[in-house]
Order: sequence, then C-alpha cells, then structure tokens
Amino acid sequence: MTLHNSMHREQQSKALLEQAKGYAYEYADSVAQRNVFPSKQAVADLEQFVEDLPTTSGDATAILQQLHQYGSPATTAQTGGRYFGFVNGGILPVTLATKWLSDFWDQNTALYVMSPIASKLEEVCEGWLRQLFGLPDNTVAGFVSGTSSAILCGLAAARYRLLQNQGWDFNQQGHNGAPALRIIAGRHIHGAVTKAVALLGFGTDNIEWVEGDDQGRILPEQLPQLDGSCIILLQAGNVNSGSFDPFEEICDGAKRAGAWVHIDGAFGLWAGGTRRLKHLTKGMEKAHSWSVDGHKTLNTPYDSGILLCHDKEALVSALQANGAYLTSCYGENRDGMLYTPEMSRRARAVELWAALKYLGAEGVDQLVYGMHERALQFGDELRAAGFAILNDVVFNQVIVSPADTDTETDRIMAAIQDSGECWVGGSVWQGKKVIRISVCSWVTSPKDVSRSVQAFIRARETVTEQ
Repeated sequence: MTLHNSMHREQQSKALLEQAKGYAYEYADSVAQRNVFPSKQAVADLEQFVEDLPTTSGDATAILQQLHQYGSPATTAQTGGRYFGFVNGGILPVTLATKWLSDFWDQNTALYVMSPIASKLEEVCEGWLRQLFGLPDNTVAGFVSGTSSAILCGLAAARYRLLQNQGWDFNQQGHNGAPALRIIAGRHIHGAVTKAVALLGFGTDNIEWVEGDDQGRILPEQLPQLDGSCIILLQAGNVNSGSFDPFEEICDGAKRAGAWVHIDGAFGLWAGGTRRLKHLTKGMEKAHSWSVDGHKTLNTPYDSGILLCHDKEALVSALQANGAYLTSCYGENRDGMLYTPEMSRRARAVELWAALKYLGAEGVDQLVYGMHERALQFGDELRAAGFAILNDVVFNQVIVSPADTDTETDRIMAAIQDSGECWVGGSVWQGKKVIRISVCSWVTSPKDVSRSVQAFIRARETVTEQ
C-alpha cells in the first residue's frame, strides 16, 4: 500500500482519532493526582525520542502510543490547578473542544476569501473586546501568537505614526536619517517590552527609565518632559507584584504632548473587563495601543495574543503586506493579515470567540475575580504560617519571602518544586530573592491553595532541619 493510500485509509477509519481521544481522556482524568512537575524518571524517558530521522514512513498508531507513553508523563500539570510558576493560564473546556473542531477546519486566516468564518469571528471578537474593555469605537484588533508579538505590533504602529507626524515615511525611508524617537518606560517593565524595543531598532540603551514605587508602579512625577517624539510604555499587571501603573494621569499628559502610550497588559488587562477589579485599569482607554493574552487570564489555548490599537491607519501601514496576488483579494470584509505581522496563521480567534461567547461579561468577571480571591487566600494562609508577603495582593500575583537569606530561599523553593505538590518559580524583588506565585487557572480551588501552602510549610521545615 502506498503512503498516499495509507493516509486516506487513516483519515476515513477515524481509528487514530479515537486512539488520541482515549489518551486525552486518560490524561485529563489523571492530571489532578499526578506530580505537578514531571518525575526524574519521566524526564529521563524523553531519551526515547532521540533517534536519527527515519528513512521510511512509520506506523501512526505506534507514534501516538509513544507520545502518550513517554510524552504525557513529561508534561507539567498546568491543567491540574496547582501550577503557579508562570502566568501560563489554564484552559476552559469549551475552548479545548473548540480547538479540536477548528483544527479539523485547518483554516488560514490571512484573507477573507481564505476563511470567511475566521474573518467574521475576528470581527466579532474585535467588537466584543472594545465593549468589554471600554475602548474607543475605532479600536482594531490583531490576533497574534502572544503578547510579545502584540507589543511589537503596537510599537511598530507608534513608530509609524510619530514619524509620519514629523513628515517621515518610515516604510519608504527607514531608520537612516529619521527623526529620533524617545522610549520612556518604568524600571519594572516586562522583558518582552524591552525585547520589542531592541527588535525594532530603538536600542535598549536609549530607554529613558522612570523610577517606580514599592509595588513597581511607575511614578508620574518622575516622567521626563514629554513631546510628540515620545513612546511611553506602561503596564497593567506587574509580573512580580501584579500592580498597575497610574494610567489616567500619564495618558492625559501624553495626549497634551502628542506622545503615544502603549499598555502591556498580558494578564492584567483583563481586570479592565471586570466589575470588581476595573478600578485597577482606570484611564487605560486613553492609551493608543494595548497588548493582552487570551491564553493567560482568559484561559484560552496557547497561541492567543491580541494587539488592540485605535489608530487603524498606523497599524495597517506599519504591518503592510503587498503583492499583485494579494491586493486583488482585498475587499469590504476583514482581511486578518492587515493587522498582524504574519500572513499565514491559524484561526486562533475561533477559540477566543468561544471563550467570550461562553463566559459573557458576567463570566469574565467571575473568572478573573476568582483568581484574585485565590491569590488573596494564598497571601492570608502563608502570612498566618509565618511567611512574609512583600506585595499588596491587588490582582493574581503573590511575592513570598520564605527565609532571611537568598540561599535558604533557593533551598525552600527547590524543596517545594521537588515535592510535586505544586510548582512555583523564583524571582528577585527589591534586591532580594523571593518566591513568586501566579494564580491564573480557573481550575485552582481553595483546597488547591491550602494544599500548596502545606507544601510551603513542609519545605521550610525540611530546610530548617538540615
């Protein structure tokens, strides 16, 4: 039988899909009971994948079996409720099911003529996000892989607009001889922002740094004199403390000066879509662009970043895409490639639509506020157990100081990770090593938090006894 015939047979029989479904169900049923981080044996077993490229075609059933036998145990249990190491998010059941269906569709979302359904759902999501966040009516959305890409798009649009205001067409004239632009950012800005600054050629050495307060919020009174050459980088949700910059005051000053404001809200921007935490994002609608992840706080599958920008012309011009075979396809319907760096990309907005459709405004509020409640519980129970909490728990982040020295902190964190009970990561806060807790999954329950706190206590006892 030829390879072509084999694949047709596999497609028609559905046996591979049933096999994969069985493995997926088995994983889902066991993930809450297993170690949060893979065991040493599971990691060692990954050597089973190391081989030369096969010469002949393989057996599809055996391939799936190998993935499940050796791959599933070597995953981190992010869907189990006790993973707090990074702001990774969980996955809503409806979005997981939607992803399965849309994978069968296998849509390319560059142009409307490639996928009318993807184009329409992007358009709907764009409107819903404007409504949820209270953004200007002319705000457009680009659906990209993650916040890192979204920041890049936002800063590219800012560069295009500010230089255009000075009579310089960046697309045609480039960097050489261009008027200088100023990048202004708080000391605690996320690394993805400085990465975008470097990739766009601004140079990180040229950033005008602004000091922050004890929670990492930028201090407005420390801002330099602003003008029409400035791009101001703010954040909704400090990656350590979860704090939010004072948007309203800074945006008002930027508007008077003709400067551009971008808000990096990878996980924190969703607070702006809630009734009980909306105060954290007061004034954010006065910015020019925003970056946010669906796969963090909203718990869509991965590969769901969003760039929002209220200057459509600047965004589309900065991300221009030309070609004789393309322009003839542009029409009155939404062509997604105009708002992203990519041309070919999967229909990631389908899962975002499913999440927003399922949750609705009230559900978003419950989901996001629930994470905040679990973070507050973490802080309260750890504090009661004698751990120092170094931040105001305003959102979903908790900074824990478990010991007096950095060495002890490292040992306690390692003991927690080795326990398999939960997984937390380390960071440095105000010059001191700390443990950082990120609550970002709908699955995390009050029992998960209490169980994880006990892991902290046992780890400290173990280190103290040594």
